[in-house]
Amino acid sequence: MNNVLIADDSKFMRTWLKNKIEQHDFQVIAEANNGLEAILYYKQYQPNLVILDITMDKIDGITALTRIIKSDPNANIIMCSAIGSKDLILKAIDLGATDFIVKPYFHNLMKIINKSFENKKASNHVEGLVSYVPLD
Repeated sequence: MNNVLIADDSKFMRTWLKNKIEQHDFQVIAEANNGLEAILYYKQYQPNLVILDITMDKIDGITALTRIIKSDPNANIIMCSAIGSKDLILKAIDLGATDFIVKPYFHNLMKIINKSFENKKASNHVEGLVSYVPLD
């Protein structure tokens, strides 16, 4: 079973996401209400997926993304925000996010989550193949 960390400053959104995700055989192992908690919970639980809101207290989602990716470049992180500006989406992806969901994301959430796992699996497979390429 895949373990998920949800980080969103809205209790309503955390509860909704948890209920939706757990209907599809995922287990929410922790909920963070700010970016600092997201970083700490990531280190503590090492989830298979993080759903990370951008606008949060203490440390914003972009900073949390950067710190998590720095500690684990293979982290599977989907960013989410009500602000769907192209620049923000590109910045998050460039910093290492697997995908980006614009709120409200009710209709395509599970599709994006499943795609993030497929992309990470393919990426890890390619990295494994590259390590076996002879340098002669």
